Amino acid sequence: MNTKRIFEIMKDKEIKDIYYNERPVWIQEINSNIAKVGFMDNNEEKDVFIEDLYERNLYN
Repeated sequence: MNTKRIFEIMKDKEIKDIYYNERPVWIQEINSNIAKVGFMDNNEEKDVFIEDLYERNLYN
C-alpha cells in the first residue's frame, strides 16, 4: 500500500478491510512511512511500514 491510498482510506467514511501479515488491522495514525495499527483480533498495537499493509481483493 502507499501513503496516498492510506489517506484516501482514512478520509473515506466507508470501512475498508486492511491487513498486515494476514491479520486485519485498523490504522490509528500515520507518521512519514510508518503506520500505527491496532489489530482487530486482540488489543495489540504495532508500528509498521505502510508498504506492508494491503487490502484484500474480494474477487480473488
